[in-house]
Amino acid sequence: MSVDERKLEDQQLIQKARNGDQKAFEQLLNKYRNLVYHVMLRMVRNPQEAEDLCQEAFIKAFSALQSFNEEFAFSTWLMKIASNNCIDFLRKKKLRTYSIDEPVKYKDEQVQFELPDHDPTPERQIIDRERSKMIDDAIQALPPRYRQVIVLRHKEEKSYEEISELLQLPLGTVKARIFRAREMLNKNIRDIF
Repeated sequence: MSVDERKLEDQQLIQKARNGDQKAFEQLLNKYRNLVYHVMLRMVRNPQEAEDLCQEAFIKAFSALQSFNEEFAFSTWLMKIASNNCIDFLRKKKLRTYSIDEPVKYKDEQVQFELPDHDPTPERQIIDRERSKMIDDAIQALPPRYRQVIVLRHKEEKSYEEISELLQLPLGTVKARIFRAREMLNKNIRDIF
């Protein structure tokens, strides 16, 4: 069977499977099962894990079948799903976890985890809120053309190019206005603090 014939056969099976024909998907599964299994086995070197990953890959492929782009080979798409799933599995497997409630043995001693509290104190929260309000007030006090660019850049996190496009201004003008707005803010905020 030529590559084109295989691709045509896959497309017909995919179309049937998309329309709810489970036997068509079963045929795809049988056709590619060994390929997926052997690739998974090479990656994890454990037959049971390879089998589980193979099944997960087919479940994910079946769930995503509607999004399959027929311009590409089904086998390539399926292997990408299987490989990504396997990589996620290996990442999770490598993560060593420790209980923060249980002591850990370190150099023949039991060490208890003590995690510092990094949450700001109520006083710090009030100070931060006040500072944020003062900065917002300073931004509101800017002339509209400077306020507009500073809000787009720092509140909405737009790029210079996006701001230029949104406001239909030359890129150099946007940069100059942002520079000038920052200067004004620095002066106003320095006066406050």
